[in-house]
Amino acid sequence: MIILKNKNQIQIMQTGGAILKNILDQLIVEVKPGQTTKFLEKLARKLIAQADGQPSFYKYQGFPAAICTSLNDEVVHGIPSKDRILKSGDIISIDIGLKYKGYHTDTATTIPVGRVKPKYLKLIQVTKKALEKAISQTKAKSHLSDISHIIQETIEKAGFKPVKECTGHGIGKNLHEDPPVPNFGPVGQGPEIKPGMTFAIEPMAVEGKGEVKIKSNGWTISTIDGGFAAHFEHTVAVTESGCLVLTA
Repeated sequence: MIILKNKNQIQIMQTGGAILKNILDQLIVEVKPGQTTKFLEKLARKLIAQADGQPSFYKYQGFPAAICTSLNDEVVHGIPSKDRILKSGDIISIDIGLKYKGYHTDTATTIPVGRVKPKYLKLIQVTKKALEKAISQTKAKSHLSDISHIIQETIEKAGFKPVKECTGHGIGKNLHEDPPVPNFGPVGQGPEIKPGMTFAIEPMAVEGKGEVKIKSNGWTISTIDGGFAAHFEHTVAVTESGCLVLTA
C-alpha cells in the first residue's frame, strides 16, 4: 500500500532532508587518499547525533553501520572499516539515511578519490544524469515505470548497465515503503504518480555485464566481473506543482 503524505509531513521530511544533505556534504569533504571508511562512519554518527536525529540504517535488519561506503566494484551496502583505506583511483559511494521527527530521508552520491580514470568519471556523470532525468520525469499522472525507463535509457545509451536487482523505494515513517522504484522498465506501467507520494529514486550503474553478487559478509552487493559501480539517490515528494527534492 502506498502511503500518501500531507503537507505537514512533507515539510518535516524536507527539514530532515536538508539536514541530511548538509551531513553528506561534510562527509564528501573528508573523502581523500589515506582516509578510512571507518572515519566517515564515525563522523556521520557524530553529525546525526548533533542534529537530534537517528541513523536510519544502523541496526536496520541487522546492518552494522550508519552509512554505506561502497568502493569500486561494490554497488551498495559496503560496510565501513578501519582497514578500508581510500587510495587515488578509487571511487566511493556514500549512502546515508536520517530519521528526523519520526520520518526518514535517504540520499547517496559517488565521489572520485584523487586521480580517477576517465571511464570511471564518465560512469559517475552518467549515473548522476540518470537521477536528474528521473527527477524531471517525476510528476503527477505519470507512471512509476516512466521513471524506471528513463533511468535505464540514460545508462544504457552511455554504454553502461543499470543494476536490476536493486531498486528505489517509498519512504516516510518507514525507511522502506511501497512502491518499489526499479532502475529499468517500459513506459506507462505501474502505479500512477500522485501528489503526496514520497520515494527515494536511486539509479545504480555498472560497467561490464551488469551481473551482481552478495559478498561473504551477507550485505555488500558487488559486480561479478569486477566492473566499477556508481550510485546516486535523492528522496523526493510529489506535489500538486511538481516534484520536490527533499534531500537537495
